[in-house]
Amino acid sequence: MSRKIPMLKALICFDAAARHQSYTDAARELALTQSAVSRQIATLEGYLGLKLFTRTGHGVALTEAGANYARQVAPRLDGLERDTLDTMSRQGGRQAISLAAVPTFATRWLMPRLPGLYDQYPEMTVHIDSRTRPFMFGDTEFDAALYAGTPEQLANWPGTSAIHLIDERIIPVASPKLLAGRRRWHARDLVDLPLLQQSTRPDAWRQWFDAMDVTNELALRGPRFELFSMLTTGAAHGLGVALLPAILIESELASGELRQVCDTAVHGSRAYYLVTPERVDAKPALALFSGWLMRQAGR
Repeated sequence: MSRKIPMLKALICFDAAARHQSYTDAARELALTQSAVSRQIATLEGYLGLKLFTRTGHGVALTEAGANYARQVAPRLDGLERDTLDTMSRQGGRQAISLAAVPTFATRWLMPRLPGLYDQYPEMTVHIDSRTRPFMFGDTEFDAALYAGTPEQLANWPGTSAIHLIDERIIPVASPKLLAGRRRWHARDLVDLPLLQQSTRPDAWRQWFDAMDVTNELALRGPRFELFSMLTTGAAHGLGVALLPAILIESELASGELRQVCDTAVHGSRAYYLVTPERVDAKPALALFSGWLMRQAGR
């Protein structure tokens, strides 16, 4: 029996028009004419037996049915594209792994080490996409995830198992210029320095000062940044002192771009884990990657 599926070209035109709310912009994205996009969508509407767009004074707008269909079609087109690229990546017998990862850890810790993985396993390819929260593996193409979180968060991630890789060791760092050549600092000395805040960890400095048994009523004062990479850049340019996981600033510490302000460090509440779905059909390459990753983490 033939499948009840519209022509792929019509779905691609519909997806582009739905995202842009414009036939003209969809045509520009797809390198087609506006009339070609309009014809494909008219064909799709005839196939479905309902209207997907209505004309407006400024172009087109999705109908309720069109909006619902767009929400369903978009992830399936994305999945089809990923499956195609994954199959193409196996040219020459290569083994591909799709990895979801917290972006800063992937960029600053994992990727500098990947050349060593490829030297050891030249037939392997690792695809990396950004994910910061737990997700259902069955709804994605991912084989594993690099996750930063707590044991309690992992316990609420059903159908998965986790390998502990690295604990978070938090240190205060600043540029040598800000420190003005002074080599020895005590935690209480930081009270008078500008403190860079992280919006996703608003209590980080207060918790750090409490751990150092230092009172600082202004621990929450200072410019706020969302990402570790922003804090790193701000600290390197002398904006203030930042609290950062040591493993994410290895290159800056090695080059002297950043200096640890004082010798004291605290362990963060989070750690880094390799999370995999509990299933029997895991790729053989995943076991090789897991073993390599644990060796890199010193496990």
